[in-house]
Amino acid sequence: MDRDVLIVGGGTIGLSIGFELVRRGTPVTIFEKDEAGRGTSYQAAGMLAPDAEIEFEERELYDFNRESLRRWPDFADRVEAASGQSVDYRDEGTLIVADDRDAAEALERLYEFQRDQGLDVEWLTGEEAREIEPFVAPSLAAAVFAPSDHQVDNRRLVAALKTAFKAEGGTLYEETPVEAVVPDGEAPAVRTADGERIEGTRVVVAAGVWSRELDGLTPDATPPVRPVKGQSLQLRSKRPFDLQHVIRGPEAYLAPKSDGRIVMGATSEEMGFDTTVTAGGLYDLLEGGWEVVPGIRDLPVDETWAGLRPASRDHAPLL
Repeated sequence: MDRDVLIVGGGTIGLSIGFELVRRGTPVTIFEKDEAGRGTSYQAAGMLAPDAEIEFEERELYDFNRESLRRWPDFADRVEAASGQSVDYRDEGTLIVADDRDAAEALERLYEFQRDQGLDVEWLTGEEAREIEPFVAPSLAAAVFAPSDHQVDNRRLVAALKTAFKAEGGTLYEETPVEAVVPDGEAPAVRTADGERIEGTRVVVAAGVWSRELDGLTPDATPPVRPVKGQSLQLRSKRPFDLQHVIRGPEAYLAPKSDGRIVMGATSEEMGFDTTVTAGGLYDLLEGGWEVVPGIRDLPVDETWAGLRPASRDHAPLL
């Protein structure tokens, strides 16, 4: 174990890196402070949506995200083959909807920018949007359909990655907090909370919002990440309600999963490491979701949570 690639963090990124390395013959050990795949990765919504999420001044980031999405189907196939588990990869596309005139004007500006950038998007009337997804509100002012956006069930994904990583020969230590990294050109290492030092050939820090908490990182290697709180809730679909597309409204998104879960999110709050679920946060989500998909009114709520997104200064990933 003392000459493995050592990965600090067992979320989607840590597990994915570990899986890709071990399947190529590189020994890997992952250290996770809690249970692998049960942090931010578990609390997300699994949307793979570069077209819907493009911002006006982030063309380079869009190109990066688009290339990532291009690689996703093959990656999902590899994970499913190694784990024997489905990750529920879905490619129905995203509907970005406007519920009033002001929202429609903002959406039109986004649509014009998307078209200027060569994206595969389509402008729809509210009636045309209902032909694609019958469960959106009859009163929609307009919509944009992004057929190239996909999604995955993030909870199935992390479970499958965990299985696939171990099946390919990786070593996973859960409930094993890492206190410090030791940047050494000859023998980089990690030091666990109980004082054990483990040397490897490389150390990969994939601890998300907790990366800055690690001792031993030099100032220029300390990632400039901060936690951004996101409150979410989960509904349980009941017939005849059968939402099939990811819906993005002005105030909330809805991401349906094949097992009947509907993930609704998410607030964006600069609250440090606070993970309190608040009445106001849930109210805003429910109101924003109901405005664009009124059928959720009668669905049961079976889970609520608040997660912490690792945010960089310019929203781009840190490699």
